[in-house]
Amino acid sequence: MTLTNQDIVQITAWRRRLHQQPEISNEEENTAAEVVAFLADTGPDKVLTGLGGHGVAAIYDSGEAGPTVMFRSELDALPIQELSGVPHASLVPGKSHMCGHDGHTAILAALGRQLGRRRPARGRVVLMFQPAEESGDGAAGVVADPRYGQIAPDFAFSLHNLPGVPFGEVRIKSGVVNCASRGMRILLEGKVAHSSMPETGISPMTAVSQLMPALPALGNGTFADDAFSMVTVVHAVMGEAAFGVAPGNAEVWATLRTRHDDRMASLCAAAEALVADIASRHHLCARHEYHEIFVASINAPDAVGHLRQALDEEGVTHGEEALPMRASEDFGIFGRNAASAMFFLGAGERHPALHNPDYDFPDDLIPIGSRIFMRAARNILG
Repeated sequence: MTLTNQDIVQITAWRRRLHQQPEISNEEENTAAEVVAFLADTGPDKVLTGLGGHGVAAIYDSGEAGPTVMFRSELDALPIQELSGVPHASLVPGKSHMCGHDGHTAILAALGRQLGRRRPARGRVVLMFQPAEESGDGAAGVVADPRYGQIAPDFAFSLHNLPGVPFGEVRIKSGVVNCASRGMRILLEGKVAHSSMPETGISPMTAVSQLMPALPALGNGTFADDAFSMVTVVHAVMGEAAFGVAPGNAEVWATLRTRHDDRMASLCAAAEALVADIASRHHLCARHEYHEIFVASINAPDAVGHLRQALDEEGVTHGEEALPMRASEDFGIFGRNAASAMFFLGAGERHPALHNPDYDFPDDLIPIGSRIFMRAARNILG
């Protein structure tokens, strides 16, 4: 049930090697190969590669009938220049593990090392190393892969480190823990004109100025309300960077956010109707695209029960503070056909925030996270 000091030293060194060679969403080929190579000595009974892109699933089978329990981590890094100053900082300009996915991957690798020494008494454990979490299409790609049917988990568990929470404490609750969200890219097309004769063109300027406040106004309710919705304008651009040209096109980007997936459908419909109305009034052609689509992450009560039991048995302090979160997580889709739950492992109250350029995953979380997961696996499977 526990890692040796040598295990911890080796896994920590491996985590730092991953940290130095980050790959962003849908580019994780080398990271996936590192995972496969590291787990080779643990003797998984089956390894699936290329799942939904560069995903890896390592299966440890008892040979006896029983549930399939899946533990998931993420492979991808972020397009952020690292400024942490640590000796193992990223060697890839403009890319870094500023969310701690390298640490989450190390936690699952530690789990694999323990499973290699002793299989569960029944059923199977699957270690799922998911690609493209940050872009929101990784989990969907994995689940859509025909080989995912070979996994078909009964339970799916995950964790995320969380700065701002005391080190080693856990936050967990049933129900919604992460919001659904998606990026809406709005494209407006009119007619370009010479800037000395703007009346001969069709400018999107007024439409953009109206969309800026109108989109956020679609938001509804407080975050504590199940009907909560939120729209954040994140980017806008209009015309060419030329003083002699009156603009004929524009883009407005917005992030839509809700607590529940059905509410997201309503918010999208409202945003689309708003764009169509404003564009029509200003004689513009409008179209839209959706990007980075995240479904809501909802913790199943029975899965949460298994995690809470493991936390209690391992003496880990836990509570529900700070949950749910407005932020999104590409884990919710795994809960559509399995009892799933994610918990949040404190990285320290003063630890640099996620996605900040000075962030680095705290290595001392590796044995804590793996110990919680292993206890849950043994409780369910023996």
